[in-house]
Amino acid sequence: MTASVNASAASTCAASVTKASSAPKLHSRKRRKPSAGKLYVGLTIVGVFVLAALVSLVWTPYDPIGQDFTAVLQQPSATHLFGTDELGRDLFSRVMSASAIDLPVTLICTVLPCILGTILGLVAGYFGRTWDAIILRVGDLLQAFPQYVLMIVLVFVLGAGVPSLIVSFTIVGWVVYARLARTEVMRIKESQFIMAAKTSGFSTERILFRHIMPNVSRQIAIYLTSDLVFSVVALAAFSFLGFGIQPPTPEWGSLISSGQKFLGLAPWLVVIPGLTLTVFAFGLALIGDALQDRMVH
Repeated sequence: MTASVNASAASTCAASVTKASSAPKLHSRKRRKPSAGKLYVGLTIVGVFVLAALVSLVWTPYDPIGQDFTAVLQQPSATHLFGTDELGRDLFSRVMSASAIDLPVTLICTVLPCILGTILGLVAGYFGRTWDAIILRVGDLLQAFPQYVLMIVLVFVLGAGVPSLIVSFTIVGWVVYARLARTEVMRIKESQFIMAAKTSGFSTERILFRHIMPNVSRQIAIYLTSDLVFSVVALAAFSFLGFGIQPPTPEWGSLISSGQKFLGLAPWLVVIPGLTLTVFAFGLALIGDALQDRMVH
């Protein structure tokens, strides 16, 4: 009888262990599905905008800067899907053309500070001492000012336009990337595989870019997606204020700025470009959240 009791207890323990071991797997599956869904939705949204930008380079329903005074301030219709502005320009064509400007400029304004900051962070974290002190002090000096204020001052000094925007975004934006890269480098530079690479006689460049950089890139990639959201909104804000891309070139921020004069008469001139900007930023945010979820889980 004792043997049967022990056998029953053993089977009960085995069943409970089996259930316990299987429960986290089910839980992890449930936690992975939302992140995968967010990633697919975000990629779909961004993909639609990229496709629209590419198509606008070769075709738009109407000339995005062509004026038609017989079609001034027309409401959205089958003829003009998003309506027309105060000069009779087709808003759908202008929003499409704006995507071909906003997307690449946003990408450049984000990738350049990412590259610069990552390289400086690798140097500061790996070599330390003088390099680390100089890079950190410069970063502290730049971060002593609010980002938007410093960028507005730089654009005001350099003049309105895409080149000055790129320069101001790069000067202000590299600091966070440098700090992220530096932190990761200092965490892993004394690890066994790095010490083994040094002992094997590998060059500093090979150690930095072949062995350390892959471990830094995940954190950088996650921040890059969130920084893209900041860049696209900041670019629109600068154009709205008149410091960015200048009319008649279509740009989401400048479309909102010019449309606000007719907000009561033609609200679509503000609502549609605003929704376009919001949806694109939302798609980027979903991608960033999904990447962060995957890294955590």
